[in-house]
Amino acid sequence: MRLVFLGPPGCGKGTQAKVLCSRVSAEHIGTGDLLREAMRLGTPAGREAARHVDQGHLVPDQVVNDLIYERFVRPDRPMRFIMDGYPRTIAQAIRFDEILSVYSLALDGVVLLHVPDGEIVRRVSGRWSCPQPGCKATYHVVSNPPRIPGICNDCGTHLVQRSDDSPETVEARLVVYHRDTEPLLPYYRRYGLLRDVDATGGIQFVCQLIEKSVDMR
Repeated sequence: MRLVFLGPPGCGKGTQAKVLCSRVSAEHIGTGDLLREAMRLGTPAGREAARHVDQGHLVPDQVVNDLIYERFVRPDRPMRFIMDGYPRTIAQAIRFDEILSVYSLALDGVVLLHVPDGEIVRRVSGRWSCPQPGCKATYHVVSNPPRIPGICNDCGTHLVQRSDDSPETVEARLVVYHRDTEPLLPYYRRYGLLRDVDATGGIQFVCQLIEKSVDMR
């Protein structure tokens, strides 16, 4: 199983990837986690990414592509995975296809999680997450609250809210998503890979819809 999850920020890509990967022994590859790890280790791509982050700039496509390449060139490259947050643009998708082809790893599907913009703003503004690198559990004050307010169910760490989860920032991120990522849809649909999933339901219900839409072997 080799999948890409697409959808607007806050649609549940990370949550669904984590749930499904635990069920089928696949690797959840989030670009944010890769970025932080590469910066911590001081890899070539990590050092270049840090330069942009320190200046308050977005990390360019080429640097993100290099981060993905660094992960797949390693001897422990994942044979089964779900990509969360990559690719985001046509240029990234083309480069990812090139990286996978080197190791004869073809994608089995690209899952598009559909959630209306208004629901995204409501979801993200109530989102909290665990900052522990080995956990990264996510919660929502309405739809998925922790058992103890402000505390991670899994590891007991105090939860944090991202500074860019304000309604205004989320709306700006949605503009970028519609502009840069939506062009990926015809790209993947052309190859018969795109799977449309209504992601407005609960976590387990959406997970079942995803499992029905793709081959989970």
